[in-house]
Amino acid sequence: MDTQRIGLHVSAAGGLANAPENAKAMGAECFQFFSRSPRGGGAAVITDEQADLFKKRSKDYDFESYINTPYYINFASKNNKIYHGSINAVREELTRGTKLGVKYVVTHLGSAKDHVENVKSSEVPASALNQAIEGLKNIFETDENLTTELLLEISAGAGAVLGDSFDELATLLEGLARPDVHVCLDTCHMLASGYDIRTEEALEKTMQEFRSKIGIEHLKLVHMNDSKKELGSHRDLHEHIGMGAIGETGFMALLKHPDFQHVNFILETKHDEYIAKDLKFLRDNRV
Repeated sequence: MDTQRIGLHVSAAGGLANAPENAKAMGAECFQFFSRSPRGGGAAVITDEQADLFKKRSKDYDFESYINTPYYINFASKNNKIYHGSINAVREELTRGTKLGVKYVVTHLGSAKDHVENVKSSEVPASALNQAIEGLKNIFETDENLTTELLLEISAGAGAVLGDSFDELATLLEGLARPDVHVCLDTCHMLASGYDIRTEEALEKTMQEFRSKIGIEHLKLVHMNDSKKELGSHRDLHEHIGMGAIGETGFMALLKHPDFQHVNFILETKHDEYIAKDLKFLRDNRV
């Protein structure tokens, strides 16, 4: 497809090969999933048979897919179990993604709360960013031939959370200096972190800053979520498209903007009676 693919996060319960089946049933054109429990614990081994079936179904349905990492990831934690566990978990997800033929693994970066005196502080000190860079580098310190690439997702910025600004994401990318690490933008997180995307003019100003500080070549995926809270709220609360603070006008602007014409979109809105309307709105209004 030459246009944006419109997809959503789906369940892989009962077997990873169910994820493409679930995406197909919901009318998606691409999909994201968890390859393990997002709340912790080890990951079940992916057998060759499971991987072959996942790849066959993805090929049959012409799907590109993405893995979301577990919730507990924190590259700035001073707790060695959490810090090294985060490194190992993301490395494992890249390995699992490679076996499944997944395009990207998307990860949050964690919190710098261990590096600040006031846990409510929004400032991320250099020590936290440097630790995160070293942890991210450590992911790749193996001889594995990984075909799945890593995306750093912008955060909503609640407290001293890593990666809630273009400046911090740029620092991390520059510190890593790898051609296989890029960025995933989330519309809810962007608005929550103070990046206005509610009108054509506001979106263009925001993307000018993105192009200047990060570079459009690093934008590889977009999570499409409206926001229950206002601009700069630092609250990660997803809402259905057009029912939140971004509104239909903001999403129409994004769908038309040249920076997003060849980037796929993943909905992370609740799977209720409105999810089909979310998909239809994005499909009907893309260029």
